[in-house]
Amino acid sequence: MKINFRAVCLNLRRQPVIGTVTVIGTALAIFLIMVMVMVSEVSTASIAPESNRPRMLYNTWTSIKSTENEYYQSNGPMSYETFKGVFGDMKTPEAITAYITGSTSALANEVGAVPSAVELRHIDDAFWRVFDYDFIAGHPFGKAEFDAGLPVAVITENTARVVFGSTDVIGREFRLNYVPYTVCGVIRDVSQLSARTYGHVFVPFTSQDEYKNNWNSDIMGRLSATILARNAGDFDAVRAEFNAAVAHYNKEIAPTMWAIQTFNRPYDSYKEAEVVVVGSNVEPDMDAVRMRRLIVYLILLIVPAVNLSSMTESRLRTRTAEIGVRRAFGCTRNETLLMILGENLIVTLMAGVIGMALSVVFALLAQDFLFGLSDSGDIPAVRVGVSSLIHVSTFLWALLFCFILNLLSSGIPAWRASRLNIVNAISGLRK
Repeated sequence: MKINFRAVCLNLRRQPVIGTVTVIGTALAIFLIMVMVMVSEVSTASIAPESNRPRMLYNTWTSIKSTENEYYQSNGPMSYETFKGVFGDMKTPEAITAYITGSTSALANEVGAVPSAVELRHIDDAFWRVFDYDFIAGHPFGKAEFDAGLPVAVITENTARVVFGSTDVIGREFRLNYVPYTVCGVIRDVSQLSARTYGHVFVPFTSQDEYKNNWNSDIMGRLSATILARNAGDFDAVRAEFNAAVAHYNKEIAPTMWAIQTFNRPYDSYKEAEVVVVGSNVEPDMDAVRMRRLIVYLILLIVPAVNLSSMTESRLRTRTAEIGVRRAFGCTRNETLLMILGENLIVTLMAGVIGMALSVVFALLAQDFLFGLSDSGDIPAVRVGVSSLIHVSTFLWALLFCFILNLLSSGIPAWRASRLNIVNAISGLRK
């Protein structure tokens, strides 16, 4: 490896233009692919407060269909009655939380102060067991407070600073849409990358009447659900219990002439991420999703590989005599082939590191554009840290793509070079 690395550096210096173009072309290919990988992983990787995503199942949307007319259907969040009827008696999961889908804009202020615009999230007491928020003061509200609909709130530290001027605010009262609430806990700020858990103020949805906004015979409403399984191996058991609960609930609501369609819900994080693309009334075809992604990756690899192959051919043309001498001193064709592939792999890895670094820098500097983030309300937005973008799997993907790109771009030139006639090669003839 030491000899190969020195040889690579020497050859790049001998042909600076071709060497520079090769490195830049490889780096850009890896850069584009890694940006796609990071965007994809952000919605599925274990990032606080969704650190337990590998154990989570989501029932964001509920679909119902008329039992009288097959053309009548409705898709959206469910009502609290439906949540209790379907999820209330489930025993297999570790915890199940219900929350109003999405956040809403609200005004928060101390008495007599100017209101600040915040993102309000309505949740239940189990929300804190499913998602792992970092409390810096106080505690979450519990089941007794949720059942009683008490006006208590958990707020983020930036919200505490904007509204109160301090994070030492446990027990202090503020106005939320001009209604008095008491702070019971303060958590670290959450990035918008986690749309399901992002917010500035978290209150029991029973403390307001918004969750009672139901339709379709009180089957549909405002709530979504997230299930925390004890382990990923329980997913099939959870879905089986869910299907049994839905079948039982459909019997209860039979007089309404509506029935719940599951579409194989609840979904894991990978499948849930595709619902935004296909719609809530269609089950995502994950095989098609993986095939489309594979095709895109192959295009991003093959197009630069074709160009880089000619660059590799040009570099090897100047080394024809060297290859002939190596063969004359006993280097076999397979050893010659592996030598060239190894040297090109070093170049690919060097360029891959550059491409990986560029993708991280780009994601950090352009994350608002890349991930669709924006400041909401008067509370400063939290930007993504490197730890949220870089995972072991990201490095493994980068290494895999570097290896594939190396084989595609240098495989044929290396094979042809290894089969040169020794005498012609020493004479500089490529025949």
